[in-house]
Amino acid sequence: MQTVRVALGERAYPVHIGAGLLGRADLVLPQLARKQIAVVTDTNVAPLYLERFTGPLRDAGVDVVSVVLPEGEAHKRWDSVERVLDTLLERRCGRDTTLAALGGGVVGDLTGFAASVYQRGVPYIQVPTTLLAQVDSSVGGKTAINHPRGKNMIGAFHQPALVLADMDTLASLPMRELRGGLAEVIKHGFIRDADFVGWLEAYVDDLLARDRDALAHAVARSVEIKSAIVARDEREQGERALLNFGHTFGHALETGLGYGEWLHGEAVAAGMAMAAELSRRLGILSGADCERVRALLARAGLPVDAPALPAQRLLELMSVDKKAKDGRLRFILLERIGAAVLRADVPQAAIEETLAAAVPQRTLST
Repeated sequence: MQTVRVALGERAYPVHIGAGLLGRADLVLPQLARKQIAVVTDTNVAPLYLERFTGPLRDAGVDVVSVVLPEGEAHKRWDSVERVLDTLLERRCGRDTTLAALGGGVVGDLTGFAASVYQRGVPYIQVPTTLLAQVDSSVGGKTAINHPRGKNMIGAFHQPALVLADMDTLASLPMRELRGGLAEVIKHGFIRDADFVGWLEAYVDDLLARDRDALAHAVARSVEIKSAIVARDEREQGERALLNFGHTFGHALETGLGYGEWLHGEAVAAGMAMAAELSRRLGILSGADCERVRALLARAGLPVDAPALPAQRLLELMSVDKKAKDGRLRFILLERIGAAVLRADVPQAAIEETLAAAVPQRTLST
């Protein structure tokens, strides 16, 4: 087991990475203020891992409350939060009840948000079962649900008390989900660590083959990069925005297609390719590095071109991006592999040209 610590003073917490962690009640028990835990999961994960996680806790005398939600990004919304809250109230869960998010990024974001608002905030832990959740959404305390007008527009910062990233859960992950998680792994290298990008280029085939050691290294290095940034800028006042490389374009793609049509990682991958192209058009990224971005994403089996959506619709959706300031869009761009920068001075013409290059021509005027 490897452990990365997210350094947030008295709210610091460990991220444990290894095999067989779902059954390690000894890692969870110290985080419980009382012997009661409310586990939120979904219809895909529950048959696979709910009993593996909750059985040892019950054996240790913990009262386990379970909430099983429908699976998918389309259910990351208010009525799912209300279902969690209804269960907590029905079971008389107090402020000393700990919530646990057992599942992917949707379950993690939604459970964290429910924990942030229930009785003005209760503790929760993250037990991510997808690669994307292990390297991204489970760490850093961003919680949210979606709105029809934008992804993750309703949420709160609420740090978990513990993250358990069990490598065994990746064995059951569909290949499409594994590839989607690799998008966020690759993102961490692009923004902060050129050497890690070189390692990914060398070992991407091992990652796709689910080599356990390669996956554990990829998860640990991603968590190290993200946790260091979060420790310096928890509330995204500056540096933490770099973690959204590819997300301004990517979130617009997700919303425009309809939540769930593309996986989050797929949309972010296309968004990173578009952000690299925008960086190239602005003259801050070399053509060779821009092509290197596209090549690694393509080798991971991820999309590097946008789907057939009207460019004007994408511009409209991008206008509500959370990084916008004073009505101006801000983009995460690359100066080189491993060095990202936040820019608010991007000409509208360059954005439109990037969209025109990425979106099939027949849709531009529709």
